[in-house]
Amino acid sequence: MLDTLDAAAVRRWCASGLAALKRHQGEIDDLNVYPVPDGDTGTNLVLTLTSAQQALAMDLDTLADGTSTAHGHALRLMARGALLGARGNSGVILSQILRGFADALATVPAVRGPELAVALREATTAAYAAVARPVEGTLLTVVSAAAGAAERAGSDELRAVAGAAAGAAAAALARTPEQLPALARAGVVDAGGRGLCLLLDALVEVVTGESPERPAPAPRAVPPPATAARETGSGAYAYEVQFLLDAEPEPVRRMRDELAALGDSLVVVGDGSPALGTWQVHVHVNDVGAAIEAGVVAGRPYQISVTRFADQMEPEPAPAPDGRAAVVVAAGTGIAELLAGEGAVVVPGNPSTGELLDAVRATGAARVVVLPNDPDAQAVANQVAVEAHRLGVKVSVVPTRSPVQALAALAVRDPRRRFEDDVIAMAEAAGACRYAEVCRAGREALTVAGPCRAGDVLALVEGEVHLIGTDLVDTCVALVDGMLGGGGELVTLLVGADAPDGLADAVRTHIAGRWPFVEVQAYPGGQPRYPLLVGVE
Repeated sequence: MLDTLDAAAVRRWCASGLAALKRHQGEIDDLNVYPVPDGDTGTNLVLTLTSAQQALAMDLDTLADGTSTAHGHALRLMARGALLGARGNSGVILSQILRGFADALATVPAVRGPELAVALREATTAAYAAVARPVEGTLLTVVSAAAGAAERAGSDELRAVAGAAAGAAAAALARTPEQLPALARAGVVDAGGRGLCLLLDALVEVVTGESPERPAPAPRAVPPPATAARETGSGAYAYEVQFLLDAEPEPVRRMRDELAALGDSLVVVGDGSPALGTWQVHVHVNDVGAAIEAGVVAGRPYQISVTRFADQMEPEPAPAPDGRAAVVVAAGTGIAELLAGEGAVVVPGNPSTGELLDAVRATGAARVVVLPNDPDAQAVANQVAVEAHRLGVKVSVVPTRSPVQALAALAVRDPRRRFEDDVIAMAEAAGACRYAEVCRAGREALTVAGPCRAGDVLALVEGEVHLIGTDLVDTCVALVDGMLGGGGELVTLLVGADAPDGLADAVRTHIAGRWPFVEVQAYPGGQPRYPLLVGVE
């Protein structure tokens, strides 16, 4: 039984947590199979914590740096390792949770119950700060519940507070389907939240020497379909406002709330300073003056940039082409070759923060645009932008969600434009490219298009199931017809590694007969799981 959390206990917690995640990796991956078999949250959490453990293992004999206690030093190593190894949205949020722990406990002489409660609250704050539009029913809800229970425990005993936090996290996890309709439709709990519960149970085991008896969450009955809120930027806002801000955390929190009420696509990322620090601010608004005024109230804004999306800027002379670069995340040899042919540096799918940062640095460019091509990779790319800023490299992330959008974005690159204008042009081109994918359902589920069974062919348009069929070619043809019904001049087809012979030819022949004025480009993409990716411009 531990009275305090020392450096040795931190190392045991990391090792025990990693072992638990490995044991339940497949289970957690399966939780976010809805209904497409591409769930990888368990894998991402394992890889993220593996990096944390490696950072600890490489520093076994290093003493604290004088500004941290021994346990604080170990927590900082753990958090830094997790940050550099973070994969996917869940990995990035976990790294911020560990950073919150480290920031709260780095200098306290002993970690008992009250200190653990403070650390969990700091971890919650850091986790929510990592997400521009927090959604309840996710890992965020679970860590918040753990922090609240730890505070309510009001005990000096480390074991009491750790046990209360872990128990509340498990209860919050069980309630996540009530908060997030997508989970309710699939009959599962949140995958990232499940991973965090395992880590908190591992902490209880390290502190008490006993493993909590907590069975895996049972699948829920699937209720009728519901509509889930989606996190996307809106075309209702005409201006992009960006600036750097020197300010303290509390005024920044108030500014963030004000900006969230003014517009969307809000990103506020700091350098981690506990007091006065530097923040990057980005938001889409209609009231530019109010957005800048919010920054003035919070601190000292500078390098203010305002862009009107509707403007067609005249190109200006730009620095030499080798002063900028593009880095793209891609899965599939054919897709990688296409993107490389457009002059981009290609990183294999599902990279860690460290791997993507290494790719950015390897370009040797001072200004780099990153195209993640996946929501999980976008979270990693956003963190890379923060890390690169500290190294003097400007990274702008164009939030592409499919390789077809990346192709559209790269096609309009122009080194004669200012870098900022070029990024805007790429973002507009990507946004004008509607994307879809065709795959097979991995499980029975209720979708917004109706019920599906394992093995059914699903056609997803911009992440949402629109069609359910039994024949692959017929579903692909119906998908393209539906997309072209809304207009389009160019269709791009990327054929997957497991696609049957003749799939692209069948779709191309149909388009030629039904939509004779539409141009079709088809390429072997080689991507796994998705026989066909479709882009319409």
